[in-house]
Amino acid sequence: MNEKWIEKFLLFLAQDSADAAHDLSHIKRVVANASQLGPLEGAEMRVVLPAAWLHDCVHVPKDSPQRSHASRMAAQKAGQFLHEIGYATEWIAPIEHAIAAHSFSAQIAPQTVEAKVVQDADRLDALGAIGIARTFITGATMGVPFLHPVEPLPITRIPQDSVSMIDHFYTKLLTLADTMQTAAGRAVAQQRTQFMQAYLDQLSAEIGG
Repeated sequence: MNEKWIEKFLLFLAQDSADAAHDLSHIKRVVANASQLGPLEGAEMRVVLPAAWLHDCVHVPKDSPQRSHASRMAAQKAGQFLHEIGYATEWIAPIEHAIAAHSFSAQIAPQTVEAKVVQDADRLDALGAIGIARTFITGATMGVPFLHPVEPLPITRIPQDSVSMIDHFYTKLLTLADTMQTAAGRAVAQQRTQFMQAYLDQLSAEIGG
């Protein structure tokens, strides 16, 4: 992608603040993931890359009742911005769809290969070593305890990520590999999920099961 567009995206993103789990480093990792997945899937990168750069241009706290609308809000804001900077009109609607469909909580099915790539690129950053770190960053920000006080791992109880950071692995993260839309994304997701499961096994051993 032309450097002039990236510079404009960075200036646009700098106008808003994000939490540490959704900061510019996260965005750059999603862009890197999308840059790898897109060519493998034959995706139009003039859609994929702007969508990856702008997918989190609206920030809504995880515990907000508006959380499920965040990606739609980001799509609208990104589309308006792209029109203002003169990005090719033919790509803006597909970019908006890719942004709206990337979110787990929005439950919008990706209808294009570009949207599938962006969704996978974002979800990959919720997995593996980075995913573990982001889980704890977000949990700490929200004031969620690290472990459930009675049963640390949800073996006999129903997991609730509102009461334990570790429960978030069971309510969402360990299921993400099965939601991946691309073959390449699925392969990486499975490897990263295995790493997270190994972490949980080690945690269980250290706290006595």
